[in-house]
Amino acid sequence: MDEKKGWFDRPGNLKRFLKVFYASLVLLVIADFFVEKHPHFDFEGAPSFFAAYGFISCVLLVLVAKVLRLFLMKGEDYYDD
Repeated sequence: MDEKKGWFDRPGNLKRFLKVFYASLVLLVIADFFVEKHPHFDFEGAPSFFAAYGFISCVLLVLVAKVLRLFLMKGEDYYDD
């Protein structure tokens, strides 16, 4: 039985998608310089503050999850009787 190939299964399409994705990120960072901001705190008005805040928060979540894994992970044979 032949499996239907998806769009991302073709090597050229993945590279094309990543180029468009990174270009859109660069455009969004550039656009951030031209958008009028109304920050509640002064540091919120810094260029790309929320992008950096989101990235740092994501990295911290992954690191915390790695530490929690040490305490919460069950053994390989946990469900075997």
